[in-house]
Amino acid sequence: MDATAVFSGFHDWDVLRLAGAVEAASEHPVARAIAAAAAAQSTGAADDAGASAPVLGFSSAPGGGVAGIVEGRPVIAGRVGWLEQNRIVLDAGQRAMLVAAEEGGATAICVAVDGKAAGIISLRDTVKEGSAAAVRRLKALGLRPILLTGDNAAVAARVAAAVGIAPDDVYAGVLPEGKVEAVRKLQAGGATVAMAGDGVNDAAALAQADLGIAMGSGTDVAIEAADLTVMGNDLAQVAQAIELSRKTLGTIKTNLFWAFFYNAVGIPVAALGLLNPMIAGAAMAARLGPGGGQLAAPAQLRRAAAAGLSVRPRRTALPPAPWPWRPRPRGPWAAPASPANPADAA
Repeated sequence: MDATAVFSGFHDWDVLRLAGAVEAASEHPVARAIAAAAAAQSTGAADDAGASAPVLGFSSAPGGGVAGIVEGRPVIAGRVGWLEQNRIVLDAGQRAMLVAAEEGGATAICVAVDGKAAGIISLRDTVKEGSAAAVRRLKALGLRPILLTGDNAAVAARVAAAVGIAPDDVYAGVLPEGKVEAVRKLQAGGATVAMAGDGVNDAAALAQADLGIAMGSGTDVAIEAADLTVMGNDLAQVAQAIELSRKTLGTIKTNLFWAFFYNAVGIPVAALGLLNPMIAGAAMAARLGPGGGQLAAPAQLRRAAAAGLSVRPRRTALPPAPWPWRPRPRGPWAAPASPANPADAA
């Protein structure tokens, strides 16, 4: 957290304490940061009950914010648009403070208490070590990295410049439905889209993308919506997953080629009696040996597991099976059915 600016009639500690209490009920990374800052500040306070104050009537809006009642006081935190939806409007001076915080490269969260604008909590994103290298690695694979974020334009531009994403490929201030629309627009242009995300606001876009990739430290909703989950929080694992998938696909194609070639040549020759069984066995051994393609795919799957990747196919709806299910005897060797009454067998 960077700073807390309070409006007239409120105290900075009170604003952070109440905002941290209501944000503690959310899974969003920004909410976690505010809750952690409130808990850290309460450690040195005489009364730290506010950090663990219960929240009643909690509600959240994807891409908007959160709301709840803390200690009998209605608390709302989130975007300025979320406050306006709850009939709380910032005056000119308060809006100027909001614009100044955003232009300074901070993520600004507006807080309202008792139906009045109470302050602005500013946070700054820190670029994770290795993110720039991961973006370069994705570009080396022939991919086009795009940044979709709900943060303001100043924050998005700073992060994109730090990791090496082109300004034209930055979409800032995007709501969850806007992320889905961006994915659909890319797909309509003929692109195959892989979406990586970790938040509740990313879940719909993860489901819409051709390949949804969730970070292991993300929310349960994002993990459930994704096709692949990396067991960590490193963007380099996304590049590694794509590299492994390409190598696996190459192995599959190699297997198919040699399988068709072997059978197309070997079967006619064997039918004419011109193929020595020893030669056929040697060819099979070469095709199935340690260096052959047949065993390479499982080895790559083992490498994927070692890299911390969890892959699952997309779910498809299947008709319900009759229950209870019993196997039906087939063929003359099937055992006769047991009589309903043991006395009938006599």
